[in-house]
Amino acid sequence: MDDVDAVQAQIARTMLESGDWVTARLDGLIYLEKAPLIYWMDAVSFKFFGVHDWTARLPVALSTVALCLLTAAFGAWAFGKRVGLYAGLCMSTCVGLFLFTRILIPDVMLTFTVALAMWALLRALDEEETHPRLWALLLAASFGVGLLLKSLIAVLFPVAAGLIYLFLTRQLFSTRTWKRLHLFTGVLVVLLIAAPWHILATLQNPPYFAWTLHSGPGQYHGFLWFFFINEQLLRFLNLRYPRDYDTVPRLYFWLFHLIWLFPWSVYFPAIAKLSFKPVDRPGQTRLLALCWTGFMLVFFTFSTTQEYYSMPCYPALALLLGSAMAMGGDWVRRGTRVLAAISACAAVAIFAILFHVHGLPTPGDISSALSHHPKAYTLSLGHMQDLTFDSFAYLRLPLLLAGIAFLIGALGTLRATGQRAFLAAALMMVLFFQAARLAMVVFDPYLSSRPLANALMQAPKGQLITQGFFYQFSSVFFYTDRQALLVSGRRANLEYGSDAPDAPQVFIDDFQFKNLWTQLDRRYYLLTFTSALPHYEDLIGSAQLHEVAESGGKVLVTNEPLEQKPLSPAQVSR
Repeated sequence: MDDVDAVQAQIARTMLESGDWVTARLDGLIYLEKAPLIYWMDAVSFKFFGVHDWTARLPVALSTVALCLLTAAFGAWAFGKRVGLYAGLCMSTCVGLFLFTRILIPDVMLTFTVALAMWALLRALDEEETHPRLWALLLAASFGVGLLLKSLIAVLFPVAAGLIYLFLTRQLFSTRTWKRLHLFTGVLVVLLIAAPWHILATLQNPPYFAWTLHSGPGQYHGFLWFFFINEQLLRFLNLRYPRDYDTVPRLYFWLFHLIWLFPWSVYFPAIAKLSFKPVDRPGQTRLLALCWTGFMLVFFTFSTTQEYYSMPCYPALALLLGSAMAMGGDWVRRGTRVLAAISACAAVAIFAILFHVHGLPTPGDISSALSHHPKAYTLSLGHMQDLTFDSFAYLRLPLLLAGIAFLIGALGTLRATGQRAFLAAALMMVLFFQAARLAMVVFDPYLSSRPLANALMQAPKGQLITQGFFYQFSSVFFYTDRQALLVSGRRANLEYGSDAPDAPQVFIDDFQFKNLWTQLDRRYYLLTFTSALPHYEDLIGSAQLHEVAESGGKVLVTNEPLEQKPLSPAQVSR
């Protein structure tokens, strides 16, 4: 997809092709925002399996499976096999994990390292553990790997949760605690894993030190300042520049967890009946999970946040939910009834929508039936606001499968209790996820520019120019593996890199675009939104714009006539 999805993949490809595994680059500009491990993992995947969209997703997919297995193993160790099964079920079939692993972001990998760190902490301190030193080293290794995934928060979250837990269990000031954690050795392990890249990135991208808390246009202070001060401290304080992000309202951020942990969130009230006294392994694990979840949610209450930022607390919630589900009781039975009612209502609503849209025409692709809310796109789910009633006509098959899924869930949870009800809910979610996958295929022309990339690769060679900032058409860069000039695109994520010494001049204004486009000795291609085409018609005349292909509300034009006719949406999607 366009946006961050293809951006991550293209950075990895550039690293593999250039041999520079230290400094990330986009369109020739240095890109210092993120830690590199996800790029390295994608690059290794490309090396062994070739450069494809599915190989770009392979590390995230494998990490997701590993996280679910880790959560199940953690639960089995702490509470027994049944709780382990339920915790793994909650983790693998909750809405949030499915939704936020459709995007190529490292948060599921971060969640794995945090969950592993929390388990390692308990096992290193457990009296019955036969290899506490090994688990202490694993704790440190998870910190080091986490630093290469999401930087300081990868250490902050487990360390803060662990310190709160140790304080509550009166182990914080115990000599035995720190002996079993092997603090000095652990610090060395963390440095051995994480320090080399940070040092090399600093040396490659001077100046080395900048003592300022001001972030603004035209300022370049090297890697160290941008990566730690601008991207972490100033982002937390909502003072980062450029401000190309938004934040979820605090109340919604908390309430959204009812959706992210659905269908298992109906059992949240049952968690209140659990014992959190740290007198045994189950009580210690529950208390740690509570500290783990509580710190993260409070942290993001005072910080800028996106919907998926709280993913690292999903395993903790899954452990608590699995423990409550295994214990049973009135609140679990009531939760099952609530789930049956929600599923029934969802099924009725879906079949009602299907009935009302069954006769609606579906010309072109779904983009023609969507509204547009650009201001909402700084949130990861901003495109959800683009849905209209008519757009559901393009989603008949996904809606039908989703309706069947909720009908099965309603019947299964209405007629069954306990484990049978849980399995029925899990089956419902598996079918629903397949429906969601089919829906994403329908949205492909809108969320991705792949059809236009295919058309560009079939057209005669020429220089690509794109409107706006890189992210808007990033999938074209990935599928075609070429660089481009950006019209009025010097903003957002590439702005800082454009101020670096010797940065290539990839940004042009309308005047420069007009001069290039009217040259008679070179072919240029312009990739823009259909809605922006009148601007270019006014700038250079409609006779100078020859359509190559159109798809998803986006259009590819060239400055020289083509021998073949413009490709239709059906042709460019092949």
